[in-house]
Amino acid sequence: MRFFAGMFAILGCLVAAPASAQIIDPAVAGRATPPLTTDTQNLLLLDLSTGGRVTIWLRPDVAPLMVERIKTLTRQHFYDGLAFHRVIDGFMAQGGDPKGDGTGGSPLPDVKAEFNYLPHVRGAVSAARSEKEDSANSQFFIVFQPRLSLDKKYTVFGRVIDGMQYVDAIERGEPPANPSRILHAYIAADSPPAYVAAPVTPPPALGAPVTLPGTGSSKSRPVPAVVAKPKLAKKAPAKK
Repeated sequence: MRFFAGMFAILGCLVAAPASAQIIDPAVAGRATPPLTTDTQNLLLLDLSTGGRVTIWLRPDVAPLMVERIKTLTRQHFYDGLAFHRVIDGFMAQGGDPKGDGTGGSPLPDVKAEFNYLPHVRGAVSAARSEKEDSANSQFFIVFQPRLSLDKKYTVFGRVIDGMQYVDAIERGEPPANPSRILHAYIAADSPPAYVAAPVTPPPALGAPVTLPGTGSSKSRPVPAVVAKPKLAKKAPAKK
């Protein structure tokens, strides 16, 4: 009985241990320390046409080259106006292509692969590439639902920490019939303006109004409709 009591006491201590005691020190694990989620130098803001701003926590501790590329292109306004050209429901939304068909990139050279331990969970932001591992450039995709089969095959460089509902609202399709767009992209440290919704496109003009016959200001009276009189049903012959 004392043995079991001792075991329960040990288990109680483990369960009651603070969360900080259960976290592996990055230095011990050989991993660089990630930036704080409040570090504005590593927060990417995407103003989407779906109605709001998305905040992405960038991870230079695991993908410094890709993060630097994203920051450079963002500050060049490269992403402003680009569409999400490939959006698969339950999988991901891909954007960052100036051609809008998945074959384009920036004028800068491709980025070396930085496959790391971050998983492709919901909200993960990963670098798109061709079959060649070191072919990432400007394109990226945001994961709707976990796709762990992509882990260590694509470079995860960030995670959505706010505004995922605007990502969920991105128009689906390959390509979408009416693609959603990045209105503006900013780095939070650059003091960006508040989110401004996309202007509403007015409906096409229908031309001058048309006056239908009989509805204008003429004195002629409209022709009354002729109401057909119902025919009297013939009586069935009486049975003999």
